[in-house]
Amino acid sequence: MLLKGRAHKFGDDINTDYIISGKYKFKTLDLKELAKHIMEDICPDFYKNLKPGDFMVAGSNFGCGSSREQAPLAVKHAGVGAVLAKSFARIFFRNAVNIGLPLLECETDKIKQGDALEIDLKKGIIFDKTRNVILRAHPLPEIMLRIFNAGGLANYLRKHGSF
Repeated sequence: MLLKGRAHKFGDDINTDYIISGKYKFKTLDLKELAKHIMEDICPDFYKNLKPGDFMVAGSNFGCGSSREQAPLAVKHAGVGAVLAKSFARIFFRNAVNIGLPLLECETDKIKQGDALEIDLKKGIIFDKTRNVILRAHPLPEIMLRIFNAGGLANYLRKHGSF
């Protein structure tokens, strides 16, 4: 599974209310509409500058805060190809896997805003084409790759019935 896109860089402790503000979480069930508001409290033009397949790149503890599934759903429906971070809040990580949003734990300091990245999810390799640097991510287990390919856990179970 090879992903390509540009890096959109954020810092540490990006909580679920930064990802999608609480003022939108309960106003709509339309995920495409919700997606238009991701990260707007800290980067008002984020959605406008996002191209399908682009990556969110952050520091430690990405997705901390509430356990509501709207945050990873909004990220996925905005067209983000994957989220790269030094670490993830456990519940955000689980929710992202459940909906089929790829996450990679890796060192992100060398990645800069706007860098062109190619990510091989199976091998856990991130090639920063802008800086000509190869970074390694924690490899994802085969079952997680199959869940991502299926579009999430529910789709995987519908297709396969079990693990």
